[in-house]
Amino acid sequence: MWLFNRKGSSGFSSSSTAEEVTHGVDASGLTAIVTGASSGIGTETARVLALRGVHVIMGVRNMAAGRDVKEAIVKEIPSAKVDAMELDLSSLASVRNFASDFNSSGHPLNLLINNAGIMAPPFMHSKDNMELQFATNYLGHFLLANLLLDTMKKTAHESNREGRIINVSSMFHRYPYPEGIRFDKINDQSGYKKFQAYGQSKLANVLHANELMRRFKEDGVNITANSLHPGVIATNLFRHNTSLADDNPIRVFLESAARLVLKNVQQGAATTCYVALNPQVKGVSGEYFSGCNLAKASSMAKDAELAKKLWDFSMNLVE
Repeated sequence: MWLFNRKGSSGFSSSSTAEEVTHGVDASGLTAIVTGASSGIGTETARVLALRGVHVIMGVRNMAAGRDVKEAIVKEIPSAKVDAMELDLSSLASVRNFASDFNSSGHPLNLLINNAGIMAPPFMHSKDNMELQFATNYLGHFLLANLLLDTMKKTAHESNREGRIINVSSMFHRYPYPEGIRFDKINDQSGYKKFQAYGQSKLANVLHANELMRRFKEDGVNITANSLHPGVIATNLFRHNTSLADDNPIRVFLESAARLVLKNVQQGAATTCYVALNPQVKGVSGEYFSGCNLAKASSMAKDAELAKKLWDFSMNLVE
């Protein structure tokens, strides 16, 4: 882990944990939605937010797993306020149902953490016949944010507390298809490359946050929008790679070696929790974070015209 110990200007590093970067933060009274909270860094994000006093709504595809996570958090933190609601980001109908149920619940919403995602599966369609990575990692979150914006704006206004939207992107946003977003070939199976498609969806996450920032600033809304790279988590390895069997010696060696140099979930959730709760990030918007510090996104990710084009394209898709 020596590779990650160098601290940045925030005082934290890539080896910092989610608990460390939120130490001393009292987030009582805040409500957060965390997508993909039934496993991995989503679970750790939900746990640490609950530890700091946040009422956490876990948006989960698997409700049984979500209930298990809720029970584990409440067992560890008896005062935790955690709920699970069904949410399948690959289905626009599911996103609409989730948002409708949440908005009608009367809950405020201070934090929206768009964490759920899949990485490099074979070509598949979503329930809406959209390439699955683009649909799950980006488009579902785009619609979710839009449907929850009025509640977030109302909460920010009435509470006089800054709202924050956090898009969990990836360093892979730097490696999309050559044209960045394949507007005319989103569903082109013949040209599908799973890692470039992943990069495309993660580029879209950064562009989305940047366009939200521009719109919030234009409208004078007290909500920030940022994106981040959580780090490469050892548990993500080989998730969709079936070329090596579970007991293959090469796979066993690589996974063992990875755990020595890659992040665990406590470290993987740190940048998300930092951007969500740390007071250092107050008023910061339209930025990209890595290792709990400001970082540089790709030049394509900072293209304001591309961000606006993606917004208009996405609105047409969800409508």
